[in-house]
Parts: sequence; structure tokens; C-alpha cells
Amino acid sequence: MSNLEHHPITYLDIPAEKAGQRVDNFLHTYLKGVPKSHVYRILRTGQVRVNKKRIKPTYRLTAGDRLRVPPVQCRPLTVPILNTNRKKALVSSVLHEDNFLLILNKPAGMAVHGGSNINAGAIESLRVLYPNAPYLELVHRLDRDTSGCLMIAKKRSMLRRLHNLLRNGGIYKQYLTLVQGRWDPHKTEVRVPLRKNVLQSGERIVRVCSDGKKAITQFHIIQQFANTSLLQVQLKTGRTHQIRVHTAHEGHPIAGDNKYGDRNFNQQMRQLALKNLFLHAEKLVINLPEIDYHLTINAPLPKNLQQVLKNLS
Repeated sequence: MSNLEHHPITYLDIPAEKAGQRVDNFLHTYLKGVPKSHVYRILRTGQVRVNKKRIKPTYRLTAGDRLRVPPVQCRPLTVPILNTNRKKALVSSVLHEDNFLLILNKPAGMAVHGGSNINAGAIESLRVLYPNAPYLELVHRLDRDTSGCLMIAKKRSMLRRLHNLLRNGGIYKQYLTLVQGRWDPHKTEVRVPLRKNVLQSGERIVRVCSDGKKAITQFHIIQQFANTSLLQVQLKTGRTHQIRVHTAHEGHPIAGDNKYGDRNFNQQMRQLALKNLFLHAEKLVINLPEIDYHLTINAPLPKNLQQVLKNLS
């Protein structure tokens, strides 16, 4: 156990700027180096308490909460070393940067943050790339296999504003995806509630559930092929794996989806050079009139996904 550090029992008073954040997400950041599966275990077994009470991973912290964090062992943090290729990839992936916000065209296969099996994700790598930036925080998450627009706040005030917008559906988020079969042109919206479950391994799995959270996704057909459809997707809510579960629920799973998709279809798509999930966050529109901040960002479709469409044609 010499390569582990002991994290003592801690009591934290939650400040106003952390209000609204889910306790599991807070702990992933606070307990850096602790595997996600262990974070969910200490939550599930009641070792984490808020105001002396057990809470669920989905509990949202409020200002003044007293959070008990039990003793845990974690791997000592190491600053990731970026090789030249990764630095070039990150620099070329920056779509926009100003004093408030950095937007990355995240490559598929890059995790947004480090975890138990990942030394460094996008956010850790960016902190190395921008050593003089006093503040860099993820505004939201994209699945590891999803490419496209990823927002990173450069100021805490901007993070709070964008979180408020996200909670109220105030950020326009548009995706491009390739699904199995020919999508019904009359099916322009899916309203199916979703519930997120966390397995003992820490893996997240989302199911359609009548008493789950409201989830709304809108669809528009861009192009149809013999047995696939290219769709433009707008998220009206921001649930975990929302597009992937809604398309699968409609009988049209996303190409390359190894969690919710169709194995035979995925095998066929691999023969057309698809190596990962065909889901790309292609557009963001942000409007914050109170600070006169308006932004529209488009992320070009990765070349490998462009090649898949050419092969289909």
C-alpha cells in the first residue's frame, strides 16, 4: 500500500459557490485519485453524510451544508505529461477562447476528466497546457466516445451562469448522429423519462422509467441511406446518455454504441470504417444578455466520421 496516500476524515462547510452541485460530482473533484466506484460505495453505504444524514449520489448541495467525508485511500496525484502529439491535438481542437470560456472540439476517445483507469482527461491536460490560467473547470460532460463541443469555464462566475442556463435548458445544443434503420420523418420529438443507475463497478447505465426524470429530444432527418439515417438532434434536457437511450428506445440505436446499441449492426458499421460511436456535438448557442455575452460555435465533423458517410454513399 506504499503507493497510496491516506485521506483523513473531513468535515466541509459548503460555500455558496458550490451550491447546486451534485454531491457525487463534488466528491469526484474533491477526492482526486479515488476511483469512482469507491466514491459511489462510500455514498451507498452512508459513510458520506450531509448535516448528519445519509444522502443519495444525486443530492444537490446547498450553501451552509456540512459534509462529512470518511477516511479514504487515494493514489497520489501526478501532473500529466503531455507529449508533443497530444499538445498539438489539444491546441488544434480549441474552437473558441475568450476571457470567460474555452470551447474544445473534443476528440472521440478522450475522457473529459481523469479517473481510476485514466491518467489525464481533457480538463487535466488543458490545465497543463495553460499553466498560468488561474481557473479552468468543466461546465458539462461529454461521453468519452462522443466528439464535439465541450465548454470549459475560465471564471467561477461564468461557471455559475452556465450551470443556471443548463438547468433551465437555456443553452442550445445540437448533435449529429447516425442511427440504425430508416427514421420515421413524423417522429420529430421523443419525450420519455429516464432514470440513471450506478452499478457497483461505478459504471453508469440509463433506463427508460415511468417515474424517471423528464427527458426531451428533438430529431430532424438530414439524410437517409439503405439501412441507416443521419439525424440532427437537439437536446431540450440534459440527461446522462439521453440521445443514446432515446434512439435505442425508438428502435434506432446509434452506430458504434457498445452499451445501448445492436451488436450485428455495429459489426456492419465497422466494415464501413466506423471505429467509435457516431455521435458528435456539432453546435452550441449561448446567450447571456445580462453581461452582453452571445456566442455561436460550430464543431466540424471529425474526418473519420466524414469518411463513414462517404462509404455509405
